[in-house]
Amino acid sequence: MEWKTHGERQVYTNKWVNLCLVDVQQPDGRRWEYHVVRLRHLAVAAVVNDRQEVLMMWRHRFITDSWAWELPMGLVEDGETPEEAVVREVLEETGWRPGPVKPLIYAEPANGITDSQHHVFRIDSATYAGPPMEKNESDRIEWIPLSEVRGMIDRREVVSSGSLVGLLYLLMDEAIR
Repeated sequence: MEWKTHGERQVYTNKWVNLCLVDVQQPDGRRWEYHVVRLRHLAVAAVVNDRQEVLMMWRHRFITDSWAWELPMGLVEDGETPEEAVVREVLEETGWRPGPVKPLIYAEPANGITDSQHHVFRIDSATYAGPPMEKNESDRIEWIPLSEVRGMIDRREVVSSGSLVGLLYLLMDEAIR
């Protein structure tokens, strides 16, 4: 059952978010305006070292007033590929220069209300380049043993969808190897 789109208008826009009203028609014929949040796409890095540790950041998110571990991630800039964005974000946020980038998984969290695309990459090596350039991103940057990640998720120490999708797929990928 496919919904039909008859038009769209922006209600609010800035460089981070666009709120739109989309004129939709449901399969039963009902037609109405549906709120859609259009966001820039996200690039997420699961950086793993040879000791089976993943690079993570301890962050405070003011919106939920909570602290949690996250993978390095950031928005894809105009004219930038997700691969280029993930390399830039890892270096800016952690001070580690990533090695070769490989796609890990693609996700569309909350695709009933937003068009945000999450491109998650696996990076199997990184070289320390110096302190992070971004001073407001995290309190700590650490290499966390993959064997500890499941417990961290269970204790809600990892809650962001980009991090959860990447870490769970990484753990699944490791279990298959």
